Amino acid sequence: MHPRLHAVLAEPRVSPAPSRVWRDWAMIAVLAPAIVLEGILRPDLPWRVGCVVVALALLPTLLWRRAHPLHMVAIAFGFTTVGPFVLPGDACQMFTASFLVLLVSALFRWGSGRDAVIGSFFVVAKVAAAGLVGSIDGGELVAGFAVMFAAATLGTAIRFRAAARLRELDQVKLLERERLARDLHDTVAHHVSAMAIRAQAGIATSASQPGSAVEALRAIEAEASRALAEMRAMVRVLRRDQPADLGPSPQVADIERLAGHFRTGPAVDVDLRGDLGDIPPTVGSALYRLAQESVTNARRHARHATRIEVSVAADDTSVRLRVCDDGEAGATRPTGSPGFGLVGMMERADLLGGTCEAGPNPGRGWTVTAVLPREGVGT
Repeated sequence: MHPRLHAVLAEPRVSPAPSRVWRDWAMIAVLAPAIVLEGILRPDLPWRVGCVVVALALLPTLLWRRAHPLHMVAIAFGFTTVGPFVLPGDACQMFTASFLVLLVSALFRWGSGRDAVIGSFFVVAKVAAAGLVGSIDGGELVAGFAVMFAAATLGTAIRFRAAARLRELDQVKLLERERLARDLHDTVAHHVSAMAIRAQAGIATSASQPGSAVEALRAIEAEASRALAEMRAMVRVLRRDQPADLGPSPQVADIERLAGHFRTGPAVDVDLRGDLGDIPPTVGSALYRLAQESVTNARRHARHATRIEVSVAADDTSVRLRVCDDGEAGATRPTGSPGFGLVGMMERADLLGGTCEAGPNPGRGWTVTAVLPREGVGT
């Protein structure tokens, strides 16, 4: 088998395919009366009643075109291929029957490679059969193939664009996991280093307590040294062979460094409230990263903004971060899927058991809100 054909046949289905949405029902609600109306207003249609009945019977295939694209193409195009040979009319001569093109697009958007190949035979057979029975002339035959090819191309383009978007999102999430792993390394490495130092001190003062105490302290030192080496090796792999940085991670108190009046762009005000002293380093570092990313996005995208407010408030169970600006809410802001920066923020908050949301304010500006459990991962 040719490698390219094998690659096409091996292409899996897009999963999970979305279920029926309100737009599908709205489309049917519009098409159904349109089909009936066309049957009434077009006396040139052969066997008008039969064409209308067939078109209406095929209309529900739109509801299952994503979940079962091959089956819907086989039903619709199989029936319309055989129909003209046994019935006096062809339902596809109706203008409103053009909804069948959506089935072709859905086949290439959601179906597997094998589904697309098999379904293409049904589509080609339908167009060829229409030419054989004289329903369309030579020019219309070429146009029919062109329309079906365009629908297939559109479905394929949307499919691979969506796949590329998912790969980009996965890459952003992976990057955020790497960043969180580095922060975890900095925290854990600090504690493990302290264990090693204490063990060494215990050994130095064990002269008055010989025996098992010395052996236990030596075991602690060895285990701590091995754990630290393994942690560094793990982070080195996560960083794609970059050396581990043992510098301290930024914490909640460092958020105040984001404040200030800059030469360009809005001023940044920071307000820290509540008991923030005993927040775990991992949570503190995450709060700083979220605040830093939010402020950067606001300074970059908040058009005509004059002020960015950053507030951190802690209670007994959680820490809440809020970053808002007074820029134009709709200006240069993403209105569809969240941007990669926001995806990374959401991923970091989720990894720590919290949430992160962003959106326009009711009047003016944009707000990012993150809530993290006070004790961090594992609570």
